[in-house]
Amino acid sequence: MTGRRPLRRTGAEGRRWLAFTALLCLLVVVAMSAVALGTITMPFSTIAAAIFQFDGSRGHLLVTTIRLPRVIAALLAGSALAVSGAIMQAVTNNPLASPGLLGINAGAAFAVVCLMTVFGSSTGDIYIWFALLGAAAAAIVVYALGSLGTTGQSPLGLVLAGAIVATFLTSLTTAVLIFDQSTLDAVRLWTAGSVTGRTMAQARTVAPYILTGLVAALFLGRNLTALSLGADASRSLGQNPVVWRGVSIAIIILLAGGAVALAGPIGFVGLVVPHIVRMSVGIDYRWVIPFSALGGALLVVTADIAGRLVFGSQSFPVGVTIALVGAPFFLYLARTRLKAEA
Repeated sequence: MTGRRPLRRTGAEGRRWLAFTALLCLLVVVAMSAVALGTITMPFSTIAAAIFQFDGSRGHLLVTTIRLPRVIAALLAGSALAVSGAIMQAVTNNPLASPGLLGINAGAAFAVVCLMTVFGSSTGDIYIWFALLGAAAAAIVVYALGSLGTTGQSPLGLVLAGAIVATFLTSLTTAVLIFDQSTLDAVRLWTAGSVTGRTMAQARTVAPYILTGLVAALFLGRNLTALSLGADASRSLGQNPVVWRGVSIAIIILLAGGAVALAGPIGFVGLVVPHIVRMSVGIDYRWVIPFSALGGALLVVTADIAGRLVFGSQSFPVGVTIALVGAPFFLYLARTRLKAEA
């Protein structure tokens, strides 16, 4: 018996590597298809030439200035939201948690709306920075409020503080938009969650934050696994759950804040993808994190393609497409969790 256990572990690990490789290859194919498909279908040879041998032709300009930035934005946002959702579920020990619980979506939206109300809708790419700062500020406030009280910082305190701050900021945002129709028109598509019209400059602005968060999450997989088992289990393994929860929140701010700044508040990615990943590969976050990154990117890119093809609009918000799938899945998760607790 003792001689077979390592073989079983090695076999399971080999299957995970095989599944990871297959998922990565599928993501590459889907991403290339997303660049190719549109009003004018581009062959893969033209896409490769536009990337590696740009000649300034109409086809190459279409690829490099419109379609490729859109796909890169979807890849970055999808992977960031899925990984931040996985970390958030570990922090709160709740499979129904998502980055929105920290008020990140509401903070980013409020910052962008305030910027456009004061300076007008023609603010250029500066709204990316305001969205990132707004998301970070909201998350920091939520973390601070969740740490108040005699019991100190706790998952339940984070959830309650997040709900209060998100509701408050959403109400303020709605109030501003009611009195400023021009700002409402300017941010309507962004607040629905969209990668339409994203530029390579915007992607380059946000990419360092998202990539830093992804790398940090990969290195902290073992710590996140212990944290997901609860505070008592984390302490028994020699960890300080408060410290690691704070580190995790910082990573979530980088990931979810960057994703929302780039593509708007796309919902359900941080909820659905980590749950499916845990059902497939287990609760070891050394595997949950990389699989969530690929799965989130694949979901957003696929949803963007589906929105363009099914609804016949190049500007259809990817957040709406994902919500059509994510809402029923959320109901399934909630019902399953209630049955488990009954």
